[in-house]
Amino acid sequence: MPTAIQVRRTGGPEVLEVADIELGPPAPDQVLVDVAAAGVNYIDTYHRAGVYPVELPFVLGQEGAGTVAAVGADVTDLAVGDRVAWQGCFGGYAQQALVPAELAVKVPGSVSDEVAAATLLQGVTAHYLVSSTYPVSEDDTVLVHAAAGGVGLLLVQLAKARGARVIGTVSTAEKEELARKAGADEIIRYTERDFASAARELTGGEGVAVVFDGVGKSTYEASLASLRPRGLLALFGAASGAVPPVDPQQLNAGGSLYLTRPKTADYTRTRAELTWRTDELFSAITSGLLHIRVGHRYPLAEAARAHEDLEGRRTSGKLLLLPPAS
Repeated sequence: MPTAIQVRRTGGPEVLEVADIELGPPAPDQVLVDVAAAGVNYIDTYHRAGVYPVELPFVLGQEGAGTVAAVGADVTDLAVGDRVAWQGCFGGYAQQALVPAELAVKVPGSVSDEVAAATLLQGVTAHYLVSSTYPVSEDDTVLVHAAAGGVGLLLVQLAKARGARVIGTVSTAEKEELARKAGADEIIRYTERDFASAARELTGGEGVAVVFDGVGKSTYEASLASLRPRGLLALFGAASGAVPPVDPQQLNAGGSLYLTRPKTADYTRTRAELTWRTDELFSAITSGLLHIRVGHRYPLAEAARAHEDLEGRRTSGKLLLLPPAS
């Protein structure tokens, strides 16, 4: 039986248990994948803690890459031996996973399993944020919070590729260096100065066109204060906690501001939309336009440590779990 990280009760990282699980054959619309690498994402901590309720018990992890070991009867575009990556279904923290075929995309030969596993969830998030939530252009100045984090590094690169001026927020000199290497034009150390005031100074008092904010509660007010009139706050995460209820008059007073809370499922509603995004990401990786930084790798059994490091903000780039060969 394959080994997996199972959640039997919600709570802190200590509830993550190494367990042997039984996986039957794939359903007609599924593929069975030998997992080579699983991505660790902040949303996993919400599922583990019960912030986003999930029926117990369950195998954690919504992203991974590996090789197809078996296909369901109705699957026609994937075959045993294909290398695939996916995001959006549970079961990734394991040696093997059953994945809906509609979520699995083929991985080009030029992209490794680790890079593929590090790309899908955060890469698709960054792609829809800069191309659909707010189509970034060369006339824009954008603010990216946690610019040295997994999504942040991708947002910086993709926004720069679209010609924008990018301001990033970070907490340390090491993270500043990473964000600058990714292409950030300006860096604000939010531990040393008010980032809203700094963003306005850097834009001649005007404010930025869009703030990409995956932090949430601790940055929300100042993110709004960083925007130009009719600017957009794209609140795509809540690493510091949930934002309190919003008074729409605050958007009015800030200059007819826009606020959105996007999620991946609404930006990958069709197979065609999903593959458009992943094809563009893999193409950018292959061409050297987009660099995926794997910051930390952990054995599967050390998933709890990965969560501790992620929530303790001791990481940069992508975190991966590497299952033992099945």
